Amino acid sequence: MTESNAITLSTQVQYLQGVGPARAKRLEKLGIHTAQQLLFFFPRDYEFPAPSCSIDQIQDGVICSLVGRVEDVDLITRSPGKSICTAIIANDSGAVKLLFFNQPFRAEQLMLDQQVQVSGTPKLNGLQVEFTHPKVVMLSPDEETPEPEILPTYPLTEGVKQTDMRRMTRLVIDGLSEELKEVMPGDLRRRSAEVLGVQGIDVNDELFEINRSIRGLHFPKDERDLRYSQARLIFQECFVLQLALAIRQKRLSVERKAPLLASSSMIHARIQNRFPFPLTADQTRVIQEIREDVSNPYPMNRLLQGDVGSGKTVVAIYAMLLAVANQHQAVLMAPTEVLARQHFRTLSSFLSGTKVRVGILSGSLSASERRRTLSETQSGEIHLLVGTQALLHAGVQFHRLGLCVVDEQHKFGVAQRELLRRGGQDPHYLVMSATPIPRSIAMTLFGDTDLSTLRETPPGRGVVHTYLSHAGWKDRWWKFVRERLDEGRQVYVVAPMIDGSEAVEQEPAAEHEVREDVSSVESVFEDLCNGLLADYRIGLLHGRMDQDCKQRVMEEFQSGRLQVLVSTTVIEVGIDVSNATVMTILGAQKFGLAQLHQLRGRVSRGVHDGHVCIFTDGDTDPESHERLKVFSETNDGFELAEADFRLRGPGDLFGKSQSGLPPLRIANLHRDHDVMVAARKLAKESVATEEFFASDQWHELRAQVLRRYGARLDLGDLA
Repeated sequence: MTESNAITLSTQVQYLQGVGPARAKRLEKLGIHTAQQLLFFFPRDYEFPAPSCSIDQIQDGVICSLVGRVEDVDLITRSPGKSICTAIIANDSGAVKLLFFNQPFRAEQLMLDQQVQVSGTPKLNGLQVEFTHPKVVMLSPDEETPEPEILPTYPLTEGVKQTDMRRMTRLVIDGLSEELKEVMPGDLRRRSAEVLGVQGIDVNDELFEINRSIRGLHFPKDERDLRYSQARLIFQECFVLQLALAIRQKRLSVERKAPLLASSSMIHARIQNRFPFPLTADQTRVIQEIREDVSNPYPMNRLLQGDVGSGKTVVAIYAMLLAVANQHQAVLMAPTEVLARQHFRTLSSFLSGTKVRVGILSGSLSASERRRTLSETQSGEIHLLVGTQALLHAGVQFHRLGLCVVDEQHKFGVAQRELLRRGGQDPHYLVMSATPIPRSIAMTLFGDTDLSTLRETPPGRGVVHTYLSHAGWKDRWWKFVRERLDEGRQVYVVAPMIDGSEAVEQEPAAEHEVREDVSSVESVFEDLCNGLLADYRIGLLHGRMDQDCKQRVMEEFQSGRLQVLVSTTVIEVGIDVSNATVMTILGAQKFGLAQLHQLRGRVSRGVHDGHVCIFTDGDTDPESHERLKVFSETNDGFELAEADFRLRGPGDLFGKSQSGLPPLRIANLHRDHDVMVAARKLAKESVATEEFFASDQWHELRAQVLRRYGARLDLGDLA
């Protein structure tokens, strides 16, 4: 067995004192293989010592601790394995009663006159104070009350207890904490402390050194020690991430070359005059930001986020025409073929009568159509190419690609942006998201990206009313739907599943009743056709239909030949039918806030007010009910994004593959937003200096950035 004073950071945990192969195997489930990984396996919470209290001041239900002597012990055994041990603990301020169920060993542990410290939550039972299963510490006869200790609480796995984790971690800290290399220069720690007042850091201090921070994070001397230790490590994690993103952005601007897309007043006026409506102030501002970006010789990397119906597509069309005006091509990628074809029709109609040619590349093209599109794209005959992400993998060769627009796809992260590089130049990138992203997440996932926001809605749009239904609303709601249909409006009905086999078997639906509990789009379609909406023209749309069928259904709904469209969430993105003003969402608890908001955006496309009613299947858990309540009370996508973040956290919003970046270990995007802002500011200032790349004092920090993010962000050798 390796002695604690002989271990190194790379020592395998099985060779730590008291661990061994069996326990090491269990620790592997927690991602712990070495002593260093144990050092950086951070507590998820802490047990804070109960405040000391005299017995005559004890309050019911208020946690406290006291010191006294055992005056009486009694053990009652009622049956094998069933027992009650009671003890009386007294001091000068009174006496309390301890209760232990099925712990007969307590009778031998609590010997008469033994001095003990008792901690727990008391209950007043008449005039008697009782503690049930309190924490008890045995004290020597004349021992002073032990100093209160904050204890770490770690994530565990089967076969590993908190006491095991604390013992192993203390062993490694005692042996290795002084060997940790300090990566943050003293001046940086002082500057960092100045901006961390929100963390309770005195601006006259500097952040703790790493060895003190690690010890204070695991076994803090007091709450101040814990707060300062957390602040150091939270800031370091945020700072390393923001350094990586700032370095990547600097490299894009220095090493990458992009075409200059000049925007003269003549070109600007010519493009702007093609729009048959005035642009909003937000659209005008964002277009100006794009004009400035693409006039630089390095790639624009801009995220355009805007609420549903805010006019992002108009901005994208302007940017694409600016590329064409400079003799370059543009490509627009959409997440679904339905939306790609809609963009193709919109662009073709918008550019009718001009020399600008629009092409589409999708899975439904015949082999000859595909070959012709690829050939005309490579020759430059096609100026604007529309398609899905299949464009990234279809062997597409552009003649002179100047701009890549990615629509409705916040999952298009840093790795995918590399896939359209062609030769010595990069295209400019405009990534659009109709799912507004909380500031902290945008700063993290798109920290190497400039951010533009559209909040205004074009004038003349109707207001959308959202209703969270209950069982008594069914008849009233469907009567309301029929009235709107009779007025000439069109209706969406959304269900989360395609066929009944995907849901639990339910009782057959009563005549004329929509089977909301099954939430099957096919059964809902059948019920509506044969019951509540039998007098109206109804279509069915879902992702398993072949492309020709989907396209035919969408065209019939857009033309008005279909009055009702029963669909899965295939309609959630970009479908634009201004006459469709009513939506019924079944099984609403199965959707996230962002998805619900996207769906709602389909009924806010025209001058008429929209109406959305959400129904749930069976019992709804409190979290889902809260989410649906928030959705029904606000139409602001930015407020909903923050609420979703608050309710579900960042992981559920985007998923693990969203950014391709490692998860944060101690920082929390919601709680530590201000720290992330401070880290971003200091990171940009640091990377802007030559000293960062040349000075030895930054060497360890540069190395840490490379180890953690180098491969994912293609940072290369910072040395």
